[in-house]
Order: sequence, then structure tokens, then C-alpha cells
Amino acid sequence: MFIMSNSKYFESQTLLPIRERLIQTDDSRWAVLQTMQFKDPTMILIISLLVGYLGIDRFMIGDTGLGIGKLLTCGGFGIWAIIDWFLIMGATREKNLAQLQPLLA
Repeated sequence: MFIMSNSKYFESQTLLPIRERLIQTDDSRWAVLQTMQFKDPTMILIISLLVGYLGIDRFMIGDTGLGIGKLLTCGGFGIWAIIDWFLIMGATREKNLAQLQPLLA
């Protein structure tokens, strides 16, 4: 159930290993898993398209250093902002997986 309702937040190739680890997870961690908030990759992409040159997209996913870099360079003079349009959804899914990893260990 957890994987089906949250599959858009993770890369497709990681869904099966996540599912297997969730099956092995003890019941005490389920309450924490059910309350976790993941970043929506589609929403982050929209933000990146609109104001990505200010680094807001990177700040939102927790990449503070990259966000400051984009902010100070106006998105790497526009080039970095355009490149992020293609990379930000994957970066968001990686951050979501990193947030989930400690609970599955």
C-alpha cells in the first residue's frame, strides 16, 4: 500500500527493493513511515521552470549549497537553470529515497 500510493516520489527501479525492505520492517517504524512527507518531483519541476534561476528548486529539495550557487549566479547565467529542468525530478526522487533510507536500515 505504501509503495502504490507513493510511487511517483521514487525512481521506478528502486520500487521493488523498497517494497522488499518494507515487508521486512518491524511494526514500530510504520507509524513514522505513514507520516513522512516526500517532495513531489512534478511540483519541483514546475518551480524550477518558473523561478529555477533563483535556486528556489534546489533550496526546496535540501541542496542549500547548490541553491546559493544558483542564486548568486542567476542560475549559472541561465545555463544551469536550463540543465536543471532535465535533472531536478531525478534529484528530487534521490532526496526522497535518502530520506527513507534510515527507516529501512
